[in-house]
Amino acid sequence: MADEVLIEIDDGIAVITINRPQARNAVNGAVSAGIAAAVEDLDARRDVRVLILTGAGGTFSAGMDLKGFLTGDNPLAGGRGFGGITERPPAKPVIAAVEGYALAGGFEFVLACDLVVAGEEAQFGLPEVTRGLAAGAGGLLKLRERIPYHAAMQMVLTGERVSAADLHRAGLISRVVPAGQALEAARDLAARVAANAPLAVVASKRVVVESADWRSEEAFARQGEILGAVFGSADAIEGAAAFAEKRPPVWRGE
Repeated sequence: MADEVLIEIDDGIAVITINRPQARNAVNGAVSAGIAAAVEDLDARRDVRVLILTGAGGTFSAGMDLKGFLTGDNPLAGGRGFGGITERPPAKPVIAAVEGYALAGGFEFVLACDLVVAGEEAQFGLPEVTRGLAAGAGGLLKLRERIPYHAAMQMVLTGERVSAADLHRAGLISRVVPAGQALEAARDLAARVAANAPLAVVASKRVVVESADWRSEEAFARQGEILGAVFGSADAIEGAAAFAEKRPPVWRGE
């Protein structure tokens, strides 16, 4: 398990790498358990502010390991769904750094992330219908929220691959970079996020994610329940003081 999911932490950024390049980083039970365990640990660590999810060997992930599926291997883990992340993503921001293929469950990994950086040659798709399956790890639920309805339906019903450029134009991908530079660009983006107050970042993500089904008459009250701790935090005082004193803030995460 440890060899199939690699973790690297530096300057508040944790990189989770799916390490099955010989299988195009297809997701089996060991990968799912490894990612779920990593997310649980990294969410709790005060020295980690942003997560990056990527794949080894020039491929993000080809999705569920179909050979494992035939033998009953379970790619669900830790109460977090497929891959240990799709049903319950981290509380902290997570960035997908995509090279090569992000297909089926691999694309559903992308949809579980908050930001997406992709190499210009990356290909995305939900080919489950071509294998007698369906995109049940978030593809059918989330894709229509990220790109226009008919574009989402074409991906879902045909199983065809879509380029990084097309998904960038549709608004799903944050940045497209030359092939081979996705992880480097994701690190740059993560550093910009990690420079901000950690309590404010996590709370802001929570409001954006959870408010999708809030009724308009309750939205500000529910937002206030989440943001109250932010406005009353030591970091809020530090942010104002740093601004007044014209110096960089020193965040404590409390």
